[in-house]
Amino acid sequence: MLPETKSSTKDIPRIFNITESAHRIHNPITPEKLATLGAALRLEAGARVLDLGSGSGEMLCTWARDHGVIGIGIDLSPLFTAQAKRRAVELGVADQVTFIHGDAAGYVSDEQVDVAACVGATWIGGGVAGTIELLARSLRTGGIILIGEPYWRQLPPTEAVAKGCLANAIADFLPLPALLASFGHLGYDVVEMVLADQDGWDRYEAAKWLTMRRWLEGNPGDELAKDVRAQLTSEPVRYAAYTREYLGWGVFALMPR
Repeated sequence: MLPETKSSTKDIPRIFNITESAHRIHNPITPEKLATLGAALRLEAGARVLDLGSGSGEMLCTWARDHGVIGIGIDLSPLFTAQAKRRAVELGVADQVTFIHGDAAGYVSDEQVDVAACVGATWIGGGVAGTIELLARSLRTGGIILIGEPYWRQLPPTEAVAKGCLANAIADFLPLPALLASFGHLGYDVVEMVLADQDGWDRYEAAKWLTMRRWLEGNPGDELAKDVRAQLTSEPVRYAAYTREYLGWGVFALMPR
């Protein structure tokens, strides 16, 4: 377990703290889909949830409000962690959820949990397989693992197109059937899934553009201003041409066989 006091200097790259500073959800899932996921898992009051890479805490906070879960979230961004704590107060669930600024890689809960989640941050375990292995160390018998991961809606015709989707290569992601099969190869049943749609992608990506524009207006002399300006100039077209057409994203609920 990583104590909060040892993680005070850790942070994600600053560019993400800028572009996603106004986001409540740091992936393509909408609040409605997040609610659908919580209902689909048949969460009971008092269920324990661990969220590695918890971002601004929307999943834990809304599930605590709607289902009475108890949770711990770990995230490397002090900005997002502070936003998560404020959201818990705003929703009246600060006594049910705890948010820790720290490195989720290697984090194992002191107490076994009913749901162990990593929704969109599988790099903490070196990929899907390693992240599932990490989450399993915190899971009680009969519990559920949640993995949020991209997949190819359609295979990119070239490696250049894959890079346009901000992947390093086509091999970085699998088509949806192959991704689902890969969970079985690791010894898990897929027991639920909620997939992002294009509206979810639009809300995640397009919301960054206004944030960047407002940030540029307020920080014209910042050392990152040129990078943010370049990203704002290129991102709408890149996103529409590549990510929106080729890349899917979903949250997959798994139980060990």
